[in-house]
Amino acid sequence: MMKDRTWGGRLFDITNISLLILFSALTVLPFLYMVLGSFASSEEFAKRGMVLIPTKFSLEAYTYIFSTKTIVRSLFNTIFITVVGTFINLLFTVLMAYPLARKELLWRKPIMLMIIFSMLFSGGMIPTFLVVKMLGLMNSLWSLLIPGAISAFNLIILKNFFQQMPEGIEESAKIDGSNDVGILFKIVLPLSLPAIATFSLFYAVGHWNSFFSAILYINDTTKWPIQVILRQVVIMAEGGIGDSSQVNDAFVIPPQSIKMAVITVSTLPILIVYPFLQKHFAKGVLLGSVKG
Repeated sequence: MMKDRTWGGRLFDITNISLLILFSALTVLPFLYMVLGSFASSEEFAKRGMVLIPTKFSLEAYTYIFSTKTIVRSLFNTIFITVVGTFINLLFTVLMAYPLARKELLWRKPIMLMIIFSMLFSGGMIPTFLVVKMLGLMNSLWSLLIPGAISAFNLIILKNFFQQMPEGIEESAKIDGSNDVGILFKIVLPLSLPAIATFSLFYAVGHWNSFFSAILYINDTTKWPIQVILRQVVIMAEGGIGDSSQVNDAFVIPPQSIKMAVITVSTLPILIVYPFLQKHFAKGVLLGSVKG
């Protein structure tokens, strides 16, 4: 195939491939630096300043951060928030998007206008804080799940996706005696797996990376997600997440390695999930984006 290409076409391909390799390296190298740096000792950081590949791999940073329950407990909180929050998001988004996709729904257009209005003009931080407080959700993990149960943007995309489904499928199901709930869960959702997988990833990544709401609504440190702990360690330069007595006597707390170890621990789980949803990702994002 390359023999039939002109010199201009070959030059275009070489330029594209070179740029893609460059951008890939710029994306991957910081992550590799962070992961490999978490295995470096404090002495190596003191000597070399920047450690891309440690001369001697050390697990002291991981031993230190896992010497107490802080990281494990915050990881459990984050997993709970991500799993339960994503389920709530998908449940409410699907249950609202499917009726709105039906043209026979009463007050369909006014409801859509209110949804679009809420997307463009949100209530803001203080009104949301007061609502959470009045609902009695303060200092509870539910304060991170209930207020953002539905994303207006994702709702509109999923509604458009449902609208593109052939009406004949639902009419056939109704002739066979199925009601609307049966059609939704037995026919529509199985046919919508790419879209559901994509929105699951959107919601899950959002919950995993969220930290600001936890700072606003949760004072109990035992309920903090991993991202708040990460913020305390990296930005606020607050240690105390480990117990030095649990490691050897010659151990010196390596601040750089500990920061990189906490970042690695907080990033790795969500990266492991992505390959399982990647095959549905591109298709799911594009579907539903044609009609308005």
